[in-house]
Amino acid sequence: MKRMILGAALAVVAALIPTTDAKACSRVNYHGSDNTFVIARCLDWKTPIPTNLYVYPQGIEKVSSDQPGAIKWTSKYGAVYAVGYDGGITEGMNEKGLVVNGLFCKGTVYSNPDTEGRPPMSLAMFVGWLLDLNATTDECVEVLQKHDFNIGGATFDGGTVSALHWGITDASGKSVIVEFDNGEIKINDMGDYWAMTNDPQWPSMRAIIDYWGNVGGTNMLPGTVKSPDRCVRANFFAHHVEATSDPDLAVNIARSVLVNSCVPYTYLIQGEPNVSSTQWRSYADIKNRRYFFDIVTNFGLYYVDLSKCDLRKGAPILKLDTSKETKLMGEANHALKKSPGFTPMY
Repeated sequence: MKRMILGAALAVVAALIPTTDAKACSRVNYHGSDNTFVIARCLDWKTPIPTNLYVYPQGIEKVSSDQPGAIKWTSKYGAVYAVGYDGGITEGMNEKGLVVNGLFCKGTVYSNPDTEGRPPMSLAMFVGWLLDLNATTDECVEVLQKHDFNIGGATFDGGTVSALHWGITDASGKSVIVEFDNGEIKINDMGDYWAMTNDPQWPSMRAIIDYWGNVGGTNMLPGTVKSPDRCVRANFFAHHVEATSDPDLAVNIARSVLVNSCVPYTYLIQGEPNVSSTQWRSYADIKNRRYFFDIVTNFGLYYVDLSKCDLRKGAPILKLDTSKETKLMGEANHALKKSPGFTPMY
C-alpha cells in the first residue's frame, strides 16, 4: 500500500514537471561558516557558447540598448563579467560581492502592453546594469521593483530567444530569484532554499522541492537531468555538506554539489536531440572576491581575484580569452589582457 501511495504521489509530481530541457543550467548557494558563501553555477546548452571573462573598472559610461530612449549610466562598482559570444553578460560579481547569474526559464514573458513604451533594456546589458550600480540584493530589488524599463534582446544560435530568470546573492548571503511573468516582475526571496535551475517558475519549483523534502533525501532523490530533479538534488546536498570557513574547501564543496546536478558532457537521450550538457561552471567566492571558471573540456580550474584588480576609474578594461588560455590553473590574473571591451549584441 505504501508503494502504491508513493507511486501515485510521484505520478502527480511528474505531471507538473516539463520534459527534458534543452537549456539545463543549475545554480547552488553554498552556505559556509563565518560569512562564507559560494555561488556555483553551470551553463548547459545544445551548441557551444564561447564565453570570455572581462574585468571592468569603475567610472565607465554605458547604455542599455541601441534603441531610442535607452538608459544611460556610469558604473559605480568594478566587476568581473562572463560574456557569451563576446556580446552579452551572462553573469558576474562586483567588488562589493554582489553576484548575479542568468539561467534559462522557458516560462519567461518579458513584456506586456504596459511595458512596451518604457526605456529599452537589452538582455546583453541587464546583468551589467545591476552589478555596476548596486552593492546588495536589497538595492537590486528596489531598482527592479520600479520596473521603469522594457527588457528584451537579440536572438542567438539560429533564432533562440533568451528566456531567462536570475539568481541574485550579496555578501550577506541574501538571495532572491527574479522572474518575468507576462511582463510583471516577480521577486522571490529564496530563504532556506539553496538551489535553482530552469522550469517551472519558482513557486511551482519550490512546491516540488518541498515534496521531496517530505519524502526524505537520504532515502530517495530524483536522478534524471530534468530541471526539477537537478534542483531537488542540489538543494538537498547543499543543506547536508560541511559548513566551512576555509575558502578553498568551500569552493570545492560547492563544486562537488554542483557537479552532482550537471549534465555529463556529450550526454544524449534517444529522441531528445537537443538535450544539453554542461559546457562550463563558475564559482563566486563572495567573501574573498574570487571568481572561478571551469570549462569542462579544459584540465584546470582557475580564478580571477577581483581584490587584486585595479578597479579605479581610468583603469583599463581587462579580458581573459578562454579560447586561448586553455591550460590555466589557479590564480589567472596574469592572463588578463588590456581590451577595448566587448560589443553588446543589443
